[in-house]
Amino acid sequence: QVQFVESGGGLVQPGGSLRLSCAVSGTFITFYAMGWYRQALGKQRELVATISNGGTTNYRDSVKGRFTISRDNAKNTVTLQMNSLKPEDTAIYYCVAAADRNYWGQGTQVTVSS
Repeated sequence: QVQFVESGGGLVQPGGSLRLSCAVSGTFITFYAMGWYRQALGKQRELVATISNGGTTNYRDSVKGRFTISRDNAKNTVTLQMNSLKPEDTAIYYCVAAADRNYWGQGTQVTVSS
């Protein structure tokens, strides 16, 4: 059974930083991509950033230059460093691991507010 442990969410002031981490366990599946989506209240879930097992990254335009995604293939972990946070980054952030299908974490709340 695939299990996710997400951490690092919380409340931060505009301009601040947070670091989200996600560890996936309970499987021998090789995930060809891992990443983060987010869903703000009343909005659809949207892609934030992904990284392939070869290290190729993809970011939504609004986070480019502020967020950095990284991955440890051996440990099945993915990390999202978020800098210069804005109120519009407020959302529940979900870890995702892609193989035969997408596997989702339970989500962690990120709130950017003064």
